[in-house]
Amino acid sequence: MRTDSRLSRVIHALLHMQDSKKPLTSDLLAKMLNTNPAVVRRTMAGLRDKGYVLSTKGHNGGWELAVPTDQITLLGLYEALGMPRLFAIAPETEKATCLVQQIADETLMSALERSRATFLSQLEAVSLADLDQQFRQRLAQVKECDRHAPLDTNES
Repeated sequence: MRTDSRLSRVIHALLHMQDSKKPLTSDLLAKMLNTNPAVVRRTMAGLRDKGYVLSTKGHNGGWELAVPTDQITLLGLYEALGMPRLFAIAPETEKATCLVQQIADETLMSALERSRATFLSQLEAVSLADLDQQFRQRLAQVKECDRHAPLDTNES
């Protein structure tokens, strides 16, 4: 089963976006995220629809934050991405007639629902500003940073 890394990639892109003095193009974001510009545009469109980013067309166009990072929670981003499925496991889709299967399904559903609620609660408690602060604290503690080289936003 393939994993869905869109949330991680979106967080990555938005944190870089906040440091940029001008909009970042889909091409530049695609290079940074090791994907293609069409994927970037499709993913960012969901964020634009929720009011998190703006897009500008044309020579100096691209993507930029529409709101401050302290107003963007990880839960909001997860919702903007369509709330991708968290778990590959799930009970049968049809109501089981066997009592043993019913008990198994009920137990699994209960555990999955509790796990999902915990996950969503933790995402709601963290903003992009929180992650930026963590990054800046870590950056101050190290001499060399594993962060991407500064983005060249002087593309023609």
